Amino acid sequence: MPPDPEKTEASSSQQWKVDKNQATTKLGDDSYASSNTSIHEPDQDTPVPTNPSLGEKSHRISRQQTTDGTPGSPTEGNDIDEPQPVLDEDPEAGNRARRGLFGRFGIIPEVQNPYEYPNKTKWALTLIVALAGAGAPSADRYAHIGRTFDIAAMSDIVEDLKTTNTVANLSVAFYMLSMSIFPLWWSAFSEHLGRRTVYIISFALFVVFSVLSAVSNSIAMFIAMRVLGGGAAASVQAVGAGTIADIFEVHERGQAMGIFYLGPLLGPLLAPIIGGGLTEGFGWQSTMWFLSIYGAAVWVMIFFCLPETLARKAQETRVADNNGLARTASRATSISCKTKQTGVVLRKYFIEPLNILTYLRFPPILLTVSYSALTFGSLFVLNVSIQLAFSSPPYNYGAIVVGLLYLAPSLGYASASIFGGRWIDHIMHRAAQKANRRDPVTGKWIYLPEDRMRENAYLSATLFPAGLVVYGWTVQNGLHWAICSAATLCFGFGAMLVFGAATTMLTEFMPKRSSGGVAINNFVRNIFSCVGAVVGEPMISAMGHGWSLTLFALVAWIGGNACIWSLRRFGPKWRRELGEKMG
Repeated sequence: MPPDPEKTEASSSQQWKVDKNQATTKLGDDSYASSNTSIHEPDQDTPVPTNPSLGEKSHRISRQQTTDGTPGSPTEGNDIDEPQPVLDEDPEAGNRARRGLFGRFGIIPEVQNPYEYPNKTKWALTLIVALAGAGAPSADRYAHIGRTFDIAAMSDIVEDLKTTNTVANLSVAFYMLSMSIFPLWWSAFSEHLGRRTVYIISFALFVVFSVLSAVSNSIAMFIAMRVLGGGAAASVQAVGAGTIADIFEVHERGQAMGIFYLGPLLGPLLAPIIGGGLTEGFGWQSTMWFLSIYGAAVWVMIFFCLPETLARKAQETRVADNNGLARTASRATSISCKTKQTGVVLRKYFIEPLNILTYLRFPPILLTVSYSALTFGSLFVLNVSIQLAFSSPPYNYGAIVVGLLYLAPSLGYASASIFGGRWIDHIMHRAAQKANRRDPVTGKWIYLPEDRMRENAYLSATLFPAGLVVYGWTVQNGLHWAICSAATLCFGFGAMLVFGAATTMLTEFMPKRSSGGVAINNFVRNIFSCVGAVVGEPMISAMGHGWSLTLFALVAWIGGNACIWSLRRFGPKWRRELGEKMG
């Protein structure tokens, strides 16, 4: 009997869907794709075959080679081998099934491919995440409002809570420590639960702990609430940079990351002024109430305006299959299964996130993080020095005036954020053109992470240590505040070039774990800042501002240039090895 044409067509269509789901499941997998293949969506004008045997793979997967003929690493290819979102057959499916906590309340639509957002929408989302970074720990913690408020109000906290400067400084140190650890979990949660869910939960907790900090009646309670508040809001450190990587392609990412950093830079730009004024007028508790109100306002913006940007993954059907088996399982077996599932969940969400630290064994990751951490440690000591120097003889400035002196390095940070990111993108594009690196299939330029370490890196590695030395000796000798501020402005510009390049490189070395790469970075450098909070003041008191900052500058200059030279010299080899080991 001849086969029924309708059944044959239905069977073929069903088989096509199955194979398509299998293909897209690989796209959504958390592990790296094969290092010598890249995924390309079929052109709109290309008819989709009704039988997968007629060449589905030929138009879905193409071989990709690097210019030197070696297999590509995860960072080579069209804008680096980014994880591509899965496209549903129904283009409106994403809008009907909004992801993330309370996703249905969002007013900005969720799209299948976040790269395809209009530019205005991309910059609007960047602004929201940047504002989140301004009030809470973000990808660059040196600009955090909360920590600056703590420093501005430190003397009042010491007097009101009947403690010492050393103990009060522990609130800042432990605050930084919590922000180095918690992003490891927030980044892992964001890869499983999505960016939006993490933002909403973490900022709600941030508001609660800020309120509890404001009503603290002992130094122990204050330190505990600041630690929990810092840990809650630390989500923006890793997840914020991950959001930028979700919506911007590599050749746009340097500029986008620079604009994102403008949010955290509002901290040292405005917080010393606001914090000093609030402290003098209403007491240190008013700074905590300000953080609570600001955090609540940001939470409302996230709730209504920030859609899920993490790449979609193919839905698994194992849950449905297991439901049928569970009906026939005995009660003992059911309890055993639930216990096992609970153990799996606990391991997945609380133990496995720590595995991200094992990536430090790879030289590109270790050197990039080390360079950033050295710069960050120097910056933290500078902030401590500004507070100590200008509130003491011969300056004897009040809290508001001392706060205004933070404007100089902040202007350096802002200038580098606006112009430095675009400059680095230009350097990458120039390097790709000079090497004539093009994707043989798409014709697009191939950008490599180490291209971000060129003249900009050597300039920054010299500029910020020089600014540190000049500031240290001018303030040591009591020179005019304008001379000291000029030095801190140069320091801020050079340091920001380092932070922007390092963070963006980590998202490109680890394209499918972008938030994890940033979490590693923040873990290491916030450890440095925690140490700086403890030893900074005693060191300056013993050695003076000049010698203390000269020592930090010397270590940063030698270590920074060594990291840059190593990445330039061995970067391509290490990157290929990294790609092979990561699968």
